[in-house]
Amino acid sequence: MRMMALDLVEDAGFEAVEASSADDAVRLLEARPDIRIVFSDIDLGVGMDGLKLARAIRDRWPPVEIVMTSGKVRPGAHDFPVRGRFFEKPYRRDEVTAALLELAA
Repeated sequence: MRMMALDLVEDAGFEAVEASSADDAVRLLEARPDIRIVFSDIDLGVGMDGLKLARAIRDRWPPVEIVMTSGKVRPGAHDFPVRGRFFEKPYRRDEVTAALLELAA
């Protein structure tokens, strides 16, 4: 699934940077101030989940836009950071692409 997400991001015209975990994503954000949008699943397996990652991003990097997806979890409005976008799986590629382009504008 991660490869499909990477393809979607690249097909939308963005450089995709892959993180293998939420902790890896935080390390990438610390090292790469050019990252403007994070597209992640909520269910990340072991460790920090995507909702905690989204809150960490909003706290530490407020300008970074957040797009999350899940086929298992549907976050409530109070669970998700301000300006965050959520797409339930299976999502439509064109809808996610439109959101990425809108957030990057």
